[in-house]
Amino acid sequence: MVSTPIATTASGRQYLPNSGSDRSPNQFLMPLTAKVNDRDHLEVGGCDLTELVKHFGSPLYVLDETGLRTACQQYRDAFRRYYPAETQVLYASKAWNCLAVCSIVSQEGLGIDVATGGELYTALQVGADPSKIYLHGNNKSIAELEYAVKSGCTIVVDNQLELQRLAQMNAERPIRVMLRITPGLDCHTHEYIRTGHLDSKFGFDPNQVEDIFQFISQNSNLELTGLHAHIGSQIFELQAHRDLPSVMLQWVKKAAQYGLNVPEVNIGGGLGICYNESDDPPSIDEWVKIVAESMVKACEAENMPLPKLLCEPGRSLIGSSCITAYTVGGRKTVPGIRTYISVDGGMSDNPRPITYQSICRAVIANRMSAEPKETVTIAGKHCESGDVLIKDISLPQTQPGDILVVMATGAYNYSMASNYNRLTRPAAVLVYEGEASIILERETYADLIRNDRVPDRLK
Repeated sequence: MVSTPIATTASGRQYLPNSGSDRSPNQFLMPLTAKVNDRDHLEVGGCDLTELVKHFGSPLYVLDETGLRTACQQYRDAFRRYYPAETQVLYASKAWNCLAVCSIVSQEGLGIDVATGGELYTALQVGADPSKIYLHGNNKSIAELEYAVKSGCTIVVDNQLELQRLAQMNAERPIRVMLRITPGLDCHTHEYIRTGHLDSKFGFDPNQVEDIFQFISQNSNLELTGLHAHIGSQIFELQAHRDLPSVMLQWVKKAAQYGLNVPEVNIGGGLGICYNESDDPPSIDEWVKIVAESMVKACEAENMPLPKLLCEPGRSLIGSSCITAYTVGGRKTVPGIRTYISVDGGMSDNPRPITYQSICRAVIANRMSAEPKETVTIAGKHCESGDVLIKDISLPQTQPGDILVVMATGAYNYSMASNYNRLTRPAAVLVYEGEASIILERETYADLIRNDRVPDRLK
């Protein structure tokens, strides 16, 4: 049998992209290069998942380079098509910040949105252009602010204290700042990932904005380069993004009253991805078209020049391009209630189910054509009752040693991974045209105690 893709269906069993599809990576459950090979095994980036697990162990993150680059290109090229002025796509690296990922997105011309000094350090280590790096965060330390100023990146200011600290810093040139403002736009998503409504820890309240403009206008140490707003994450609805440009232009007009020119507007990110068969997110092209055309329309209505338009997708760039492979262990059947299938990972490598009650999907990668025979619950190995990756999923009859692959784990999995129960964090490999390259080494037990110290009196 020749290695061929199978189409996504609503049956709950087939999840792979159609060959030659023009849909976005975020609209598939599996990476773009996912196929079933002649051994009936799942293959990504030309690499057999069962062979990857044999060689690298499990749990194992497998990142499809083609899928990640395709998403970058779709964002970049769509803005060029639909927006007649300057644009810049930024990768929201909190989704997955590591050297290899920062390198790939930089090669594709994207800037990088970072949220801490550690994320900034990682981006700089691969040679990312500081002029395309934007530092976020609602409680940046003085050390982080100083590091950002020294590096030459733009600081997205979140509160009055940050602004005051920056105004007092010694700098060779005015410090580039962008103001994050809470737009008051809500969207239907999980409570923990809504950031655009007024009751949020992020950003300036709209009622504070005029005082902030006045402060900046009186401090020559500060250069206001733009305004920023972000309405949330894992969003499928487009109306809020239609409304956002006109809201932001009102603040641009207000800034002009204080003698401040605002050349950049950042409308955030938030486009969702498929985590299960019922998810139907807009394509990258559709999202960009709405954002770009809404900004053009809003500027025309206000008789204002087009600003440089920025956005900062994270999940929709990388989420669907990674899967996590586990090895199946034991099972427990509770008669009349459920059957638990245990795997060799869990909440330490995928905290999303226990944190956001997110729904995952999975396949048995070493028997892709096997028919579902039972409904089971996939349990992690942590000493925690809530360590359940997937409840009540239909799968083939599993055996110890089977390779279970959970889909769409590129965003907020490794980046939120922990050492709970002193489990070592998994390895990650980048796959491309049949080659698998380690991008994150598997931690060892020695790594777990590397920073431990025992006082002399206890020895």
